Amino acid sequence: MAPLIYSALIISLGLGTTMTFASTHWYLAWMGIEINTLAIIPLMAQNHIPRAIEATTKYFFIQATASATLLFASISNAFLTGQWDITHTPYTLTSTLITLALAMKIGLAPLHSWMPEVMQGLNLLTGLILSTWQKLAPLYLIYQIQPNNPDIFIALGILSILVGGWGGFNQVQLRKILAYSSIAHLGWMILILSFSPPLALLTIMIYILMTFSLFSSFMLTRTTHINSLATTWAKVPILTISTPLVLLSLGGLPPLTGFMPKWLILQELTKQSLSPLATMAALSSLLSLYFYLRLSYAMTLTMPPNNPAGTLPWRLNPRHNTLPMALTTTSTICLLPMTPTIMSLLPF
Repeated sequence: MAPLIYSALIISLGLGTTMTFASTHWYLAWMGIEINTLAIIPLMAQNHIPRAIEATTKYFFIQATASATLLFASISNAFLTGQWDITHTPYTLTSTLITLALAMKIGLAPLHSWMPEVMQGLNLLTGLILSTWQKLAPLYLIYQIQPNNPDIFIALGILSILVGGWGGFNQVQLRKILAYSSIAHLGWMILILSFSPPLALLTIMIYILMTFSLFSSFMLTRTTHINSLATTWAKVPILTISTPLVLLSLGGLPPLTGFMPKWLILQELTKQSLSPLATMAALSSLLSLYFYLRLSYAMTLTMPPNNPAGTLPWRLNPRHNTLPMALTTTSTICLLPMTPTIMSLLPF
């Protein structure tokens, strides 16, 4: 892809999300999301292979369906209330339709089935954009509407945590595993959104930090399959140490950064007299922890394959800047002791 076209698409991605963030009108927010969708589609299809075209087509149809539902629900809300204000959704039917349309856009269970298949057809950089940046605008709208009845958020959250853990069990493709990881982490964010919006914001920020670090590691080693993890020691030896720690942080093990949002969410749910819900969420997260441990085992404790002479991957100088990966990896591993400081900065 020509650099000028690529730059225009990246700017359009930023413009679409910024437009949604700055909107208080449903139609402008919808336009921002559409700009986002139309900008990422050429990035998905830039590799002219059948798998990428199939993933792009699936993504387009799913996003078009969700956008049509969102536009219908927002028009219905404007018809019933007489205004287009995003924060004014008093009717249960319209707020539920809007929530489900946005859940389909970001891939929350049970509207998640497109996410792993689309991720599998993309390269790692586009998959990173889909897993992080493309979630921000719909999550902002979900953050704004917050229906009076939190049951729909609780149901979407618990179901997403379960599906995100269960779906990644037998996967060997790293992009599908990362897709199910995304579903599970968004489930934690949606689960707590009704009770503590700042905590939901902290959860999505730490998720983006950890996901960026992991995708950067896989891009550096050009790894897309679980069997390829065993050769990481020959490409970038330091990643044999750092990447398993990032994986365990995604799983939420202490004393790593990923433990922070889960710990605070379980504490908040207990304060809200929802101890059974907290217990169910904690037990469901063990499913996700299993495949993170599986990836860590494949990367560190398995013997490297006996490659014939001349086929061992050489330790070449990386073609892209590794400083962002180093910073995010350090943050992914070491931020837990700063929990009191982070909590003091957010309006809990």
